Amino acid sequence: MTQPAAVLAASWAWIPIVVWAALAQTARNAAQRSLIARAGTLGATLARFLYGIPFALAWVAVLHLASPAPGDLPPFRLAYFAWLALGAVAQLVATAAMLLAMKQRNFVVGVAFSKTDVLLVALFGTLLLREVPGWLAVLAIAMATAGVVMLSLPRTHVASAGAEGGWLAASWGLASGAGFALSAVGYRGAALEWAGASPGASPWFVSGWGVLLGQSLQTLLLGGWLAWKSPQSLRATATAWRVSIAAGAMGALASVGWFAGFALTSAVNVRAIGMVEVVFSYLVSRRLMREHLAPTERLGLALVMAGLAALVIQA
Repeated sequence: MTQPAAVLAASWAWIPIVVWAALAQTARNAAQRSLIARAGTLGATLARFLYGIPFALAWVAVLHLASPAPGDLPPFRLAYFAWLALGAVAQLVATAAMLLAMKQRNFVVGVAFSKTDVLLVALFGTLLLREVPGWLAVLAIAMATAGVVMLSLPRTHVASAGAEGGWLAASWGLASGAGFALSAVGYRGAALEWAGASPGASPWFVSGWGVLLGQSLQTLLLGGWLAWKSPQSLRATATAWRVSIAAGAMGALASVGWFAGFALTSAVNVRAIGMVEVVFSYLVSRRLMREHLAPTERLGLALVMAGLAALVIQA
């Protein structure tokens, strides 16, 4: 039987939302990378959380003004806040690790390392949330991940300069992927807890409140640490306020999109389609930062795109 148009549209709605989140995240990563030299890795990490709070707060306010309804507030359940805290802390660690990976290699390769999270999301989602991906999705994810591995291979001149940089990039990249995987599962778990408390709740309220609460916790933890250990990093983000605001705005927009995706479908689906960020990062790396990819990196990018196409077809 043919699916009704409304059901079919709903089943596909998360795809453009996730693609938008990946595009916004690419812009955020570029802004954060430019902050590293001035504010350090942790200062650049904090900027996307701290300066994103006003945008997340504005989004929640607009939602409540436009559509006040029952179920618009987060459920006061310990499990909800536990899942949210897992997602927030893991995302904080993953973002810092990804920026460190970028320091070792170019922009697109740094992002590619972080995309090793997809296989881990499938594993963690199966173990913790009982969400098992289909075999076609697994094959497509494997193809895209193979492309990520090829993007992550050290170049000849990098290897000749010393293996330490390549191993550091790989280590930070894998740590970033693991962090983003736990973050995705944590945010998906929080969305499921909200759905259990308020069936039919709007994914936009789920995402808006999730981002606002998550970024507030991230700012409290990392901001408090920097205020104690490295106040100059805080001053540097304030001095570079234009870039910090750009990172915060794009980070908030990206996070709202990711969280809305987690409210609509499984974490592995969201992170798999989110690998399109590698393609966006290639465009930024090539067009704006004038960085060039080696032949193996181009082949890896093609595999990522083929895997993404297969994922969209089977979605």
